[in-house]
Amino acid sequence: MKFNPPLQSGTLIKRYKRFLADIITSNGETITIHCANTGAMTGCANPGDTIWYSTSDNPKRKYPHSWEVTQTAQGHLICVNTLRANQIIAEALLEQDIPELSEYTIIKPEVKYGTENSRIDFFLSGESLVDCFIEVKSVTLLENNHGYFPDAVTQRGQKHLRELTTIAKEGKRAILLFAVLHTGIHEVSVAAHIDKNYAKLLNEAVENGVEILCYQTDITERKMLLGRKIPFIFVR
Repeated sequence: MKFNPPLQSGTLIKRYKRFLADIITSNGETITIHCANTGAMTGCANPGDTIWYSTSDNPKRKYPHSWEVTQTAQGHLICVNTLRANQIIAEALLEQDIPELSEYTIIKPEVKYGTENSRIDFFLSGESLVDCFIEVKSVTLLENNHGYFPDAVTQRGQKHLRELTTIAKEGKRAILLFAVLHTGIHEVSVAAHIDKNYAKLLNEAVENGVEILCYQTDITERKMLLGRKIPFIFVR
C-alpha cells in the first residue's frame, strides 16, 4: 500500500475526543487532524512524538488530514490508522504473499457469519480447499520489549473469538491474524493482564482448532507492506 503523496510529518500536541489531534506541522503551523483510531492507543500518542499524516483531496472533509503513523522517541514506527491493517492484509492475500493462505483463489471481505451478528474480515475459498475465515487484529501495544493484544478490554474481540471457535468446531479453517503495526514488536502474546476473559477465550479457541498467524508490517512515510512472520508466545 503506497501513500500518494507521501506522508508529511508534524509534532503531536495532544489527542482528544478520540477522533481528533492537534499537531505542529514541519513549517510551524498548528492544525487539527482526524484520528481513525478509537482505542486506547497506549504508547502511541505521547505529546511531543513525531507523527506522520496523509492529506485527502476530498473537499467535503472537515478535517482533510489523517493521522497515519507515530514515530516514538525510540525510533519505532507505529501505524495508528486502524483501517490500514485490513488494507495491507487484503493486498497480501491478493498477491499471495501469505504462504499459509496462498492456495486460496476466492477472497471476499466483510462477509456475514456466525450467531452473534458478526462480519468476518476475510472469507477465503477455492477448489478442493476447506473454507477459511480470517479475523484481523492490529497489534500496537509494546510493553517490556514484547507485543500484546488487546490494549484494552474488548467485548467485540471476545465475540469474534467465540465465533471463530464455532467455525473451527464445524471443521472449517478459522484464523486469528495479528497484523503487527509496530516496528519495535518482534513477538506477540495475549494481554491476559489487560483482558483476562479474552485470554481465556483465545486459549479455548486454539484448543478447538483456531489457528494464529502473526505478521509484522514494514512501515515508511511512502508505503506499508506486510513483512515477515513473527512468533506468537502463548500465556497460560
